[in-house]
Amino acid sequence: MNVLETLPKYDNYINSDNKWLGNIPSHWRLKKFKYLASIKKGKLPQKLTSDSDSVLPVYLSMEYLRGGVATQFVQDANASIIGEGEILLLWDGSNSGEFIKSRKGVISSTVATINFNNINKSFAWYACAIVERLLRSSTVGMGIPHVDGDELKNSFLAMPPMAEQTTIANFLDKKTAQIDEAIAIKEKQIELLKERKQIVIQQAVTQGVSYEGKPNAPMKDSGVDWIGEIPEHWQVKKLKYLVKFVGGGTPSKENSDFWGGDICWVSPKDMKVKYMADSIDKITEIAVKKSSVKLLPENTVLIVVRGMILAKKIPIAITTKSLTINQDMKGMVVTSECNAKYLLNLLDGLHEELSTILEESGHGTKTMPTDKLGGFKLPFPPELEQNQIIKFVETESNKFDKAVDLQHQQIEKLKEYKTTLINSAVTGKIKVPEVDSDIN
Repeated sequence: MNVLETLPKYDNYINSDNKWLGNIPSHWRLKKFKYLASIKKGKLPQKLTSDSDSVLPVYLSMEYLRGGVATQFVQDANASIIGEGEILLLWDGSNSGEFIKSRKGVISSTVATINFNNINKSFAWYACAIVERLLRSSTVGMGIPHVDGDELKNSFLAMPPMAEQTTIANFLDKKTAQIDEAIAIKEKQIELLKERKQIVIQQAVTQGVSYEGKPNAPMKDSGVDWIGEIPEHWQVKKLKYLVKFVGGGTPSKENSDFWGGDICWVSPKDMKVKYMADSIDKITEIAVKKSSVKLLPENTVLIVVRGMILAKKIPIAITTKSLTINQDMKGMVVTSECNAKYLLNLLDGLHEELSTILEESGHGTKTMPTDKLGGFKLPFPPELEQNQIIKFVETESNKFDKAVDLQHQQIEKLKEYKTTLINSAVTGKIKVPEVDSDIN
């Protein structure tokens, strides 16, 4: 049985004549948004700086508002600083119509502050979920979507008496906190599963596998600190003896004949998956023939060698079809003695070790010189054992991936329940506990 079905309903309902609200309790009142709140759009700051040592107010970028780290600060004596926990509305952009809680700082012209009057602020926050559904479905603008101001001002909220608003808000505060905590626990479980998966993979590709989970072969010192011991019959080889490095390039953006084809042109922004089969940008066969780009074969291992992303992670992937790459990446075409998937799984877990060969350009961009990458030493088993290791890795990875998928499914169900609970409470579809005492 649905949990919401166990909660009591109000005795009497009336038709709101509003498709977003439906029937509401008979003692509630419909009120237009413009009579409940004032709307104030932000202003574009005069100047932004990345000087994190300053005492300047934080610029409330979308990344920062969603819990990220502050990267920009406002140099504007006339900037209006808003406090923590204020209700904001994303006015322009792909997420226009979304309500979000503020952090202390300065908003831009693409965001508006919403100040409610004579209404419980916490109840108002939850009630905005109904308005958000309306706004997200009615954005205007040919290019960049933005909120329809008239639609917002004339939208309706279902308003219970003030004491009831407080009770409903308190109920939702408690329940949503419990749901958020359950989601956080599951997200932590996902991180632990991913960490455990990586440990299992790294142990397999650096020490081998057996039915007991430990190598059967005698071990020896590899002579490389980060590798430690390896099976006695394994070798340690430099990467340049296992692959052929192939650089990338960018066809001229001014030549329209080069772009819009069906050949993938992979750049660092595409390197978010382990198996590369698609890209945001695509080029034509003419571009391949008349520019610096080269077609890489299937089973080429890709690595990002230039960009700020290298400070956080060194993206690794493998091609599942022939494609091209840009100049910020290298393709590694393996020799006949090296299994590409073995190399993929080996390098994919070596962010910390590979980070030791990174360099920094004058403007702060991280780079990985090809000579240093080629000289990087790796544990290397015989070809047959590489194949056995990959079979083991794929089997174990599948188990972990299924467990992670299950956690994601449960998180989605919790999020759906949270949304339904909020919508039901702020439209009176359920009568939350202790409301009777407020009414009477």
